[in-house]
Amino acid sequence: MLRTRIKRNALNDARTIACLADIEASILALKDEDLLDLADIFSDSTQTPLARLAAAEMARRNITL
Repeated sequence: MLRTRIKRNALNDARTIACLADIEASILALKDEDLLDLADIFSDSTQTPLARLAAAEMARRNITL
């Protein structure tokens, strides 16, 4: 029973990590205008992960709202 739960958790963790990597890759692939739109949507709540990812990518590209 414990081994099954450990395997299930490991698979779930792997899927979660893959999904997060896909989200990050999608943000990196956005054009500057689309990235600015995303950052504008989340500008009120800077504590969300998407807002932090968008802000980091904007800083990397040296663009601002």
